[in-house]
Amino acid sequence: MNFEKIPPIPGRKELLDIAFRKAREKASQKELKGTWIQIAQQKESMKIDIVKDTIVSKLDNIIRTFPSFGQLPPFYNELIMATLNYTTLKKSMGAINWAIQKIRVFQQLYVKKIRREQNKFKVEGLVREFYGRLSSILKQIDPQLKYLEESRKMMRTFPDIKDMFTVCIYGFPNVGKTTFLNKLAGTNAKVATYAFTTTSINSGFIKIGDKNIQVLDVPGTLAREEKLNPIEMQAEIVLKNLANVVIFIFDLSGYSGYSIKKQEQLYKKIVNNSNHPVLVYLSKIDITEPDDIKEFKHKQFSVEEIKERIDLMAIRYDEERKKMEESTKIQEMNDKEPLPLIDDEDSEQ
Repeated sequence: MNFEKIPPIPGRKELLDIAFRKAREKASQKELKGTWIQIAQQKESMKIDIVKDTIVSKLDNIIRTFPSFGQLPPFYNELIMATLNYTTLKKSMGAINWAIQKIRVFQQLYVKKIRREQNKFKVEGLVREFYGRLSSILKQIDPQLKYLEESRKMMRTFPDIKDMFTVCIYGFPNVGKTTFLNKLAGTNAKVATYAFTTTSINSGFIKIGDKNIQVLDVPGTLAREEKLNPIEMQAEIVLKNLANVVIFIFDLSGYSGYSIKKQEQLYKKIVNNSNHPVLVYLSKIDITEPDDIKEFKHKQFSVEEIKERIDLMAIRYDEERKKMEESTKIQEMNDKEPLPLIDDEDSEQ
């Protein structure tokens, strides 16, 4: 799911400005015929129609482009629950629907009134009245529009996740995650064009053997004691729901700016929160003191060893997926089989 495609949510003032500008432009371009009152009726009715169409189209686009929350994978539903107020989100979408219906009703009502009115000044008064009601409707939903825009910005930080074998790379900033990723990918592997940074969760894809592997680069600031920020909450949910294997990057050289003790705290938290293997990789060993490496108490793996283990785990993952799919197909076939007919004679016996 790529939340980057959700367009910005316009506010009340922007909606009105766009609608009124379009109405003025199109009304001035149209040549109208008839008596002076008929021309006035046509012109003002046209403006109301254009304003209605423009605003309703913008509001309807919000509903269409926002994800249907009930149909999202569990991972994304959990992300939304953790980072947004789900109740407020649903109410905001409901408010947009309410506004659309209200605007349509008022547009039909005022166009009918204008077509019956024979006084030019009263026609203009009806138009102002319609604009006032329209503005009032948008004013009522302006808080919801603002909340949806805040939600959109948050959802843009959600990683674009595929349903496939997933490797999560953990570690503090500057510990060498990008260097490790390049080594893991190899010269023949494809890496997605996303920047693997530590300020958000980024997804990419590599190839190990003949298998495509999803790689998630996760910000390593989960060791702190205070409340997690939204990106860190996402990292927790990624670890819980998506990781088939975690690669934890240690930097013992001191050049990352994070102490070994701090890295150990993060490592312990990852191990305690993960139901999948956590493999340790030591970066920057060429500039690390030999004694620090000797004193390091965790089993470490080379890039090649990690590749081999990922390859084996990916094979098992595919095999298990196939078994589950076959089992599901058999169950569906059994569910569709009609019950055997009972012969009348047999039933009597």
